[in-house]
Amino acid sequence: MRYLFLITLVLLFNSCHVARFFVYNFANITDYKKFHNSEIAQSDTPFKFQVSDRELSLHLPKYSIYNDVDLDRFNELHKSVAFVIIKNDSIVYQWYADKYERNTTFTSFSMAKSYVSALVGIAIEEGLISSVEDPITDYLSEFKNSGFENITIENVLNMRTGIAYKENYYSPFGNVAIGYYGRSLDRHLKKLKIKREPGKQFDYVSIATQILGEIIEKSTGKSLSLYCEDKIWKKIGTEFGATWSLDRKDGMEKAFCCLNAKAVDYAKMGRLYLHGGAWEGAQVVPKEWVKASVEKSSSSKDNFYAYQWWHFPDYSSENNNGIVDFYMQGHLGQYVYVNPNNNAIIVRLGTNRGGVYWDGMLNELAATIK
Repeated sequence: MRYLFLITLVLLFNSCHVARFFVYNFANITDYKKFHNSEIAQSDTPFKFQVSDRELSLHLPKYSIYNDVDLDRFNELHKSVAFVIIKNDSIVYQWYADKYERNTTFTSFSMAKSYVSALVGIAIEEGLISSVEDPITDYLSEFKNSGFENITIENVLNMRTGIAYKENYYSPFGNVAIGYYGRSLDRHLKKLKIKREPGKQFDYVSIATQILGEIIEKSTGKSLSLYCEDKIWKKIGTEFGATWSLDRKDGMEKAFCCLNAKAVDYAKMGRLYLHGGAWEGAQVVPKEWVKASVEKSSSSKDNFYAYQWWHFPDYSSENNNGIVDFYMQGHLGQYVYVNPNNNAIIVRLGTNRGGVYWDGMLNELAATIK
């Protein structure tokens, strides 16, 4: 009986995302070790931020933070594992929890979505994708369910797809578990259905980014990881290689969640967008694409989101020519937060959110760095 149980468990584990959910339990920042991965090579010309030795003076009474030591304590108490502050291209603060260090790999979770968006913009610039106004069915013939021909690439970028999908991270039977632990993302995509007219309402669904990943692959003829390596990773001075987790061996990249890299290299994506998509004078991501992603205008659909980037709402942005704070954000509180007005970038990675509203905390912190 015992052997029958073990055999059944093994079969379930190999074939069923529900079994893998229970075996692995909830997602964590070392999940890249559980999956097959595609490798991404580092830059041939690595860029290193200067490291400042000055003591950081802060003023965050709401969080009892006034100096480096206070911020150390705050991070330790609130489940951070890596915290890096960069101002004017200098690291003015860096902290790693015990057992973590500068060369530790962390999974990005949904921060990966911002990289996918950038790759869409690059593919359009290269003429491989015609326009954000194109229906997704122009690139994905397998989407045969009624209504998908009305979803444009821009609808997907802005999370306004109208697709029926439950973004539940804690249910083994939910859509996210199927995508995260399942071994056939292409089959999962074919089962999607529409619940409302596209473009009408913001609805954050991770499967939208998976659609973008497949469009990139079909239009470029390259895997998502290889296209990222060629067009972004090797061009932004990354010091370390990265990986992108796959749904199965030699399978499809989990575009919505699973780029895996070092904290300092995540910061370089923030730097790239801080400089309008240019890196050391070379345009990597089209300038207008970056502007559409991280600035507000009269055509913006939402105050808080655009093109797979989050924005800290600033309702006086008309006085700032549309400039607002913007950030990549991932499950369990992974952040690359950028304050353009203060030329500041903050990377926060953690085992969970630790009870902190990090959007607001990072907004205040980024503004106070001298």
